Amino acid sequence: MANTLYAQALTLYQAGQPQAAEAKLQALLNQQADHHDALQLLAILCYQSQRIVDAAACYRRLLHSHGPNDQSRLALGHCLMLGGNQAHAEGQYRQAAECFNEALSLQPQDAMDKAALHYNLANAKRELGQPQDAAQHYQAALQFDPNDADTHNNLGNVQRELGQLDLAIASYQHALSLNPQLHHAKVHLVHQKQHVCDWHGLPEQIAAIRHALATDPRAQISPFAFLAMPGTTAVEQLRCADLWVAQRFGRLLAQNTPSSFNYQHGHDRASKRKLKIGYLSADFRLHPLAFLITELIEQHDRSAYEIYAYSYGKNDLSPARLRLEKAFDQFHDIQALSETEAAKKINDHAINILVDLSGYTQTSRSGIVALKPAIIHVNWLGFPGSMGHASFANGHKRPLFDYLISDAFITPAASAQDYAEKLALLPCYQANDSQRPLADAPTRASCQLPEGAFVYCCFNQTFKISAELFSVWMRLLKTQGHSVLWLLECNPWAKQNLMNAAMAQGVSADRLVFAPRLPIAEHLARHVHADLFLDTLPYNAHTTCSDALWMGLPVLSCVGNTFSARVAGSLLQALGLKEMVTDNLADYESRASYYASNPEALLAIKQRLQKLRTTSALFSPADFARGLEQQYQNMWQDGTASN
Repeated sequence: MANTLYAQALTLYQAGQPQAAEAKLQALLNQQADHHDALQLLAILCYQSQRIVDAAACYRRLLHSHGPNDQSRLALGHCLMLGGNQAHAEGQYRQAAECFNEALSLQPQDAMDKAALHYNLANAKRELGQPQDAAQHYQAALQFDPNDADTHNNLGNVQRELGQLDLAIASYQHALSLNPQLHHAKVHLVHQKQHVCDWHGLPEQIAAIRHALATDPRAQISPFAFLAMPGTTAVEQLRCADLWVAQRFGRLLAQNTPSSFNYQHGHDRASKRKLKIGYLSADFRLHPLAFLITELIEQHDRSAYEIYAYSYGKNDLSPARLRLEKAFDQFHDIQALSETEAAKKINDHAINILVDLSGYTQTSRSGIVALKPAIIHVNWLGFPGSMGHASFANGHKRPLFDYLISDAFITPAASAQDYAEKLALLPCYQANDSQRPLADAPTRASCQLPEGAFVYCCFNQTFKISAELFSVWMRLLKTQGHSVLWLLECNPWAKQNLMNAAMAQGVSADRLVFAPRLPIAEHLARHVHADLFLDTLPYNAHTTCSDALWMGLPVLSCVGNTFSARVAGSLLQALGLKEMVTDNLADYESRASYYASNPEALLAIKQRLQKLRTTSALFSPADFARGLEQQYQNMWQDGTASN
């Protein structure tokens, strides 16, 4: 009977009737669960229909029932590899890691198989937030295949996350020596060299990246890293975002619209129900974002709005996190959910407007937005630029986000064509919290600042410091003999490189004073010992600018033509401090020198700032909330969504 059923199943399979063949095999296996040939044919059927997990189960049964068999073991390893990759694509990284671990336990003999399994396991470990384990598996993969450029690149990524920037740079360089066309490795290399202030060869490397962007639609160029590269234009930044969208979210954007989900309630534009606003972020924790938006969330008008949080970052259990959890009407931790599950949850809550506060930052999960779980999707605060759109064969372009929240200074009317999104303009783009924590001021000596010296400072991250700007700063130190430059100590390599660069330009290294990273309350308190904050270009101070202004420290900015180069200027304009905004480095240098030589003029600016702290709308979350809510109403009534 068993052999008859198997013969029938085989005939049906060969006749192209897989479902009928499977029914016969299942009937046979109900009678004889360990039938070797039936299990093998069923595994093939499952594999061919992309049911990889079921195929793997068949091969496990074969090994369990019939003992070690190289053919079955290799087939199981292959299924586990594919199953892991499928899980990886769906965001089920724990399942993927289990598949790759199980495949490794089968002890494959082929070196390339071992390399691939370690590589894929490392990718899953990285996504699970286990960079140390990931690094070990990338290194194991390289033992079996030392010439794989992608493995060297990914090893560099986890070394970067572990703070091993020198090793990361070496890994990216190794990757590029193996494959000079690995554009994403070149982007990573440039960005990490910027972090350590190693400017050697950067102009040529950035030029190569810009050329790849213009000529190769397959080039993978991180939009965030690209923003900080000197010389890039708003047009190029939009193209960079467009390529990123096409490569990662094009298929999702083609398949999904807000109508793809079954909305349950609350989506009638004439409805008197409260609008449901969802905020999506990885940074609802002790992070600069918290010191911008928390009081805004608290100030939202609950008679007209329900405010939801969707958090996919780590819960750091900090007071900042606890305050945020209380600020929202509902706070949902979606860290463990796949993108599809997260989108379904947002849709189940019938969110009208979903606001992404992370954008293309390191922990971004913009795929959730690509699934279109809400009616309207908004880009704000986390990524200072356009998130791009995908182009389709019929010529239609579909933006990842419907709106970008900005202001008229950052995005003048003439710049609208540089953004995929519609622009929603506030009086000033950046929110602020008037309840920033503040410790007692430290002594000047404890900050290593010499008595009587004029203190130029810049507390921006070091990747924002360009060679050209640093030369301006060094000329200022030469002109103002009794002055120092107070910088944030981001990493030991940047510190040493900056001291070396100062000495190369004839400035003693001890004229640079490095401020260690401190908790926010202590960091804000030490601002009282600075005289003038020198902004960076082409990536301005953003939250760091607000912090300085909040503490009464004048900020001098030089604006450019891209979003990230105009944020500090926007904040200064909002305070009425137009004299602190320049549009070229010559004027920036001249004004910085002027204020160091004219203490009365600088004191007048500081006195104005002290008054503005309590009177300006910039530092009034309640005023900001009303303006933002008006934009939400405009979006809702306009009805523009990327359908």
